[in-house]
Amino acid sequence: MQIFVMLSEANHFNSFLPCQRDAMTDSLVTITITDSWNELLQSPGRAALEAALPAYIQPRRWFGGKARGIASARIVDTIPISYAGAQASIAMVRVSYQEGEPDIYVLPLTFAPGDRAGQLVHELPHAVVARVAGPGAISGVLYDALLDRGLCAALLELIADSAQLAGQIGAIQASATSAFGRLRGADPARLEPKIVTAEQSNSSIIYGDRLIMKLFRRLEPGLNPDLEIGRFLTERSTFRHVPPAAGALEYRRPAGEPGSLAILQGFVPNQGDAWGFTLRTIAASFDAVAADSSKRVPGSASTPVGSPLARAAQALPSDLRPFIGDYLASAELLGQRTAEMHLALSGDDADPAFAPEPFGERYRRSVIYSMRERATRSFQMLRAKLADLSEPLRASALRILEAEQQILSRIQLPFEQAIDAMRTRIHGDYHLGQVLYTGADFMIIDFEGEPARPLSERRIKSSPLQDVAGMLRSFHYAPYAVLMNAAAARPNRPAPEWDVANLEPWARVWHYWVSAAFLKSYLAAAGQASFLPASRIELEQLLDAFLLDKALYELNYELNNRPDWLPIPIEGILQLIAA
Repeated sequence: MQIFVMLSEANHFNSFLPCQRDAMTDSLVTITITDSWNELLQSPGRAALEAALPAYIQPRRWFGGKARGIASARIVDTIPISYAGAQASIAMVRVSYQEGEPDIYVLPLTFAPGDRAGQLVHELPHAVVARVAGPGAISGVLYDALLDRGLCAALLELIADSAQLAGQIGAIQASATSAFGRLRGADPARLEPKIVTAEQSNSSIIYGDRLIMKLFRRLEPGLNPDLEIGRFLTERSTFRHVPPAAGALEYRRPAGEPGSLAILQGFVPNQGDAWGFTLRTIAASFDAVAADSSKRVPGSASTPVGSPLARAAQALPSDLRPFIGDYLASAELLGQRTAEMHLALSGDDADPAFAPEPFGERYRRSVIYSMRERATRSFQMLRAKLADLSEPLRASALRILEAEQQILSRIQLPFEQAIDAMRTRIHGDYHLGQVLYTGADFMIIDFEGEPARPLSERRIKSSPLQDVAGMLRSFHYAPYAVLMNAAAARPNRPAPEWDVANLEPWARVWHYWVSAAFLKSYLAAAGQASFLPASRIELEQLLDAFLLDKALYELNYELNNRPDWLPIPIEGILQLIAA
């Protein structure tokens, strides 16, 4: 299958598309005040700000409700914070939709007058909520206070002091872990905040070269898995390939569970994420093939056969080793680190939140139901979009639709009977973009799980093979992303022209053998862990179900959001059902 599209990995969003400055500044609302910008946080002035919030929130990268129409945005609580002669207020904004349940978003707000206001409008328009007009020097802009270094420094001090800030209804409670002092170091003056101005799904602040704070923009009741798992691995395990947890901010109300507002972690010097590292490595391999006219298209003997588990037992042909190069060792190391992470997350029988649990009948029924529901939704969407597909892609899509019952049977097969393994806490959204590459090793990050799923679901124990499947699917996306996005993968260096048709078999070979190396290493490091079935057949069926489930999720995602990328999951599903 030839795929002529610009690609990046599904669910891997590290690029930032800057806002269109002219369009944004032209649409800014102007709110009139009489005395102080704080009027906008109190009645009756608050009504004018609330009327402006939907237009500001809707395009934000961190807003997860873009597919739902905003009915209103109401400020339900504000927590003032004073620092270095300035003041900000952390607003809790209830966003109500035209249908469905509302969400609470966290929006720190402060005011900039005069020249600073003009600078923000010109350089960081995505941070400006509204213009403010008033007498004299109080005219300016209301903007996202996370762009203010003073506030960022104050948030760190809250954690250092385990302080509490009271709001109108609730309060922010700060806490530090036992690792905080070591991670902060002896000279707090070196912790100058570095503001990350790019929009992200969460917001980040880097303190010197020692700490990084991630603020969760959408506030949900309950403990965020990123904070919960980070604390656990830092304080109660020996696994050191995650950023250590240093502290947290929680929002607490008189009634209801606290919500995780932010997590503070040790900063890990790195060369970017494993996704970028992988793309660069593949691009270099493709360059070598393109520059050598003697390189033949790999034949069937070069491609491992059978299921992913069967491929992991096969030996890499010696003539392919130069093509994959040192990345083979990287895949093996990542497989080892992944297994070590899962072993750490399964090792505490005394803590109910982390104690392994069996695959009970009720749990297995719920998995079958949710997997079938996701798959059926993907099949329905694919049928609805058939007419929009190109002829070659439509033929491949029809092959998938013809195999619908076979796929549904394979997805639910391992859960129809007792499973001789335990389920544990897992990463939950595992792919190459969730791993940092340090230059010599890997650090696993972002244990938040899939943000679109409710917090309670993200804390449910599952099979670690779900994470394994996510990484294997990531290895499938990577070579095709490079193949179709050559310019981004090969920045600032000349390279030979690529013949896409000639390189596609090489992409398939790379995916198969790197996946095999990762899986073989993972299984060796996991050993006889209780979360792996002892039966090879059971292990194979579980991994197969999770791979199909993940690929079908990708299919639905690409159909809804990025139809040009559709060939990737379609080809992935066809490979899986042919195995």
